[in-house]
Amino acid sequence: MKKTGLFLLLLLAVSSYAQQADSTPMAGSDDQAAPQGTVATSASFPIERVQTPTNADLYCAGFVTKQLLPDVNFVAGGLNTPNTTKFANGDMVYLAGSGYQAGQQYSILRELTNPSKYELYPGQDKMLKSFGQPYAEMGRVRIIDARSKMAIAQIEFSCDPVNPGDIAVPFVEKTAVSFHPPLHFDRFEPANSRLGGRIVMAKDFDSVLGTGAKVYLNVGSTQGVKTGDYFRAVRPYESDLNDPADSLSFKASSAEDTQKRPPSIEPNFLTRTKGPAIHVANMPRRAVGEIVILTTTPTTATGMVVFALEDVHVGDNVEIDQQQ
Repeated sequence: MKKTGLFLLLLLAVSSYAQQADSTPMAGSDDQAAPQGTVATSASFPIERVQTPTNADLYCAGFVTKQLLPDVNFVAGGLNTPNTTKFANGDMVYLAGSGYQAGQQYSILRELTNPSKYELYPGQDKMLKSFGQPYAEMGRVRIIDARSKMAIAQIEFSCDPVNPGDIAVPFVEKTAVSFHPPLHFDRFEPANSRLGGRIVMAKDFDSVLGTGAKVYLNVGSTQGVKTGDYFRAVRPYESDLNDPADSLSFKASSAEDTQKRPPSIEPNFLTRTKGPAIHVANMPRRAVGEIVILTTTPTTATGMVVFALEDVHVGDNVEIDQQQ
């Protein structure tokens, strides 16, 4: 009985110690000490855990390139054309063009255009025009018969349904991306002189992104970006001014009725108020997530959001994260 009581006391002591440890600031660890001038807490330095991108992440991410791909080889139809126009795993498709040989593998791509003309951030249309041509990766096929005017291929892997008109290019193996061990993520790291860029667009023309989303950056191998690099997505508070909904908060009152000198949250330094003026330009920029690079072109990079503290937005700035 005494042993049982002693064990319960020990268990309670351990539990109490664990609760205290969770509520106290995190001390600098051997793998990453807190920078000078900070007290690292679980809120300002959360643990970042990321997973290795899957085969589907690598081969279905899509990309943007300034070098247009040839479109002479393309999907012309399938076994039940014209009654069937969408094809997936295991289906047979007919490929128009030339140069096919039995056993060859081809990637099926789709040249994309955005039917929406809405800008997610100021100047997006202009930036997209100079950014390059976006392509979606639809899947991979293998040539099983090349004796006719059109080659016959079987879909071995599909990301999305393949359509007639999608182009076929020789398949190229991609470099695998490894995950890194858990690290502390500095949420309020100040701006630095490291390589930076922007999330210009996202897969499926999405605008609000989370873990697993694919994004396209306006930096590439010419700037030294390579597969496996990590970028952090950062956002200043002034960016809310570009959002029709979020910008309304600047016009709303942030004061309490009992405050003698009500403050106001201002987007710039030009506003004069009777009370304290809180200028968001002085607020620390916040890191919202982490992106790993899957593939690159000379001027662009395809990345995957592997860690998100909040929604990542198209238009957010990015900078290379050297702690990885």
